[in-house]
Amino acid sequence: MAFQMGAIITIGVFGGVKLDEWLQLKTPVFTLILSLASVATAIYVSIKDFLKK
Repeated sequence: MAFQMGAIITIGVFGGVKLDEWLQLKTPVFTLILSLASVATAIYVSIKDFLKK
């Protein structure tokens, strides 16, 4: 479960950084948005898996 959460958050942050670089933004807007979204997704997936067991 911890590796799954780490992978989801890592992919979200990496995607946000790359998107900010691609769009050449001075403020890391997509990094912030995708980081928070990936943390929420990781928590959702973990709770869903925990309640399933």
